[in-house]
Amino acid sequence: MRLIKLYTGIDYQFRPESYWAAANNPLGAALRNVKGRNRREMIRDYYEAGKLEQLDENLLTDALAADTRVSLGRIHPSFMGGEYLPNYRRSEVEVARIELKSTTCDVISLRARPLNSRIRYRLVDEYSSEFRLPQQTSIRPFSLGELIRFLDSVEGVDTTEPGWAKFGFVLSSNQRNLECGADLETLRDFTRVASDYYPDLASHYAEAIEEWYEARLAELSAEE
Repeated sequence: MRLIKLYTGIDYQFRPESYWAAANNPLGAALRNVKGRNRREMIRDYYEAGKLEQLDENLLTDALAADTRVSLGRIHPSFMGGEYLPNYRRSEVEVARIELKSTTCDVISLRARPLNSRIRYRLVDEYSSEFRLPQQTSIRPFSLGELIRFLDSVEGVDTTEPGWAKFGFVLSSNQRNLECGADLETLRDFTRVASDYYPDLASHYAEAIEEWYEARLAELSAEE
């Protein structure tokens, strides 16, 4: 697995006791396994406003009915983000997600399910892509540091694509888009990483992405 840079103020030793423990608050219970990116944000907004009970129960389900999904997509393409991920298998939960600020707000989901005495992982997106995972199972939940090394060490099946592994898997979409001509400024907030189990995961990758941006900006300035 790849080495990772450690940032100040982040507890890389943190390890959840279980991926299947009951959520300790109504928001966590409502968000668990909700696939859609915009729906997750909507649920958070309603919860913070103290109005979660007013949200249509159809929007709180893991997966939307096909007609509802199509209707939301007509409002704006961003409502499609995450909604076309594969359905969850029995006892499967989402450990972390990578959200891309593409036209349809694509989502890549890391999932875990119990398998005998171990935890089995799979990584899925909305296009049936194939990924090579650095390991298939673990005995216990990852620590934050182990999860980051895991995510950064994922490989795409087509490793000849530019930028795929240069900065690790999570940053590969940024780098590939830059190498294909995208404007650097638009990539500064292109990738977001989130987890309901690891509060500091988003902070780590926010630091890593900002560092990537600053380094690429310096390179472009030097070329000019």
